[in-house]
Amino acid sequence: MISPILRLCAVMVAALVGMAPASAFETRATAAYVIDYATGTVLLEKNADQPLPPASMSKLMTLNMLFEAIDDGRVTMDTPFSVSSRARAMGGSTMFLNEMDRPTVRELILGIVVNSGNDACVVVAEGLAGSEEAFARLMTERAQALGMVNTSLRNASGWPADGHVMSMRDLALLTMHMINDFPELYAFFNEREYDYKERSPANRFNRNPLFRVFPESNTSPDAIHADGLKTGHTMEAGYGLVGSAVQGDRRVIFVITGLQSEQERSEEAERIVNWAFRQFVQRTVARQGERIAEADVWLGEETRVGLTVESDRSVLVPAMVQQEGLEARVVYHGPVQAPIAAGQKVADLVVSHPEMNELRIPLVAETAVERGGFVARLRTAATVLFHRAAGGALNGLTGS
Repeated sequence: MISPILRLCAVMVAALVGMAPASAFETRATAAYVIDYATGTVLLEKNADQPLPPASMSKLMTLNMLFEAIDDGRVTMDTPFSVSSRARAMGGSTMFLNEMDRPTVRELILGIVVNSGNDACVVVAEGLAGSEEAFARLMTERAQALGMVNTSLRNASGWPADGHVMSMRDLALLTMHMINDFPELYAFFNEREYDYKERSPANRFNRNPLFRVFPESNTSPDAIHADGLKTGHTMEAGYGLVGSAVQGDRRVIFVITGLQSEQERSEEAERIVNWAFRQFVQRTVARQGERIAEADVWLGEETRVGLTVESDRSVLVPAMVQQEGLEARVVYHGPVQAPIAAGQKVADLVVSHPEMNELRIPLVAETAVERGGFVARLRTAATVLFHRAAGGALNGLTGS
């Protein structure tokens, strides 16, 4: 038998009304990925899983390895690193190190984030793994462990090399990992200027175009503020950017590559950030402790159990909303057999719209339900006999 229809709270339906898609965004980037940090909603993906040359954007993985070494105590912010002739000879963007220098971890982080120092990356690689080749292997292994399945790295700096590739989704995943696991160290990505021993005045400013477009000086309550992360450019890769911007409680992370110039990269980054914040709004659809629905219980002291969420849950919805086509239902295999622990996952709230990806929110038992005694078993036996007489069955997928 299909169990009785579940009762959704009126507040839930009201909060979810209008999940119509926003207008499509056409990007000039050859590959792109845009995600809302809090809800995990993917706003845009274009060739997002294609392994591509990442240029200096792969320096994020070098920094991640250094952050992990700081986190587990292998190095401190004041640990000095030696500079090899190989590091000193690196071309492209540098922090102008030489073999006499002993830069600290703090200085190397700033040299990579702000100056995009290829020399600093080699110093980190050799200091942590003995050689850049060994470090590249460790980075690739770590990337795979983090779920970055389309990443394979050959060096620490992003210097062009056969097989040195990352996908846009992988770079976004790495960014989210660094924000989650290293919130204090992540603040380095917001540094705007650095000049190691005053050697590189022409290279002392952070290249991130978002810092010019969304300045810190804007104190408006609804102002957008950029706080990272890393630009990249080679002839093969084009111009790219891993960017992060915050407005109020929302954060948007995006990765783009394949742009034709610095100006095009800057324009595209600004367009994406404005679109992501202006075309979508975040709404709380369920609060911890609020009863969303009820599920039937089998062989329990109670015949039903309330369903709620483990924590407040929000969804991202298009700003221009419509009601048509929305469906919100609760599904579970039931009746749910007792005993049931408080907080045990029992069901899913499924929100769908013809033009949206399906959203599933886990629902847990509001309270514990103990296994019933003689009376509960007698009640269950009577229920079984009744439904057998009616030609029904007790188990099924339940929903509304």
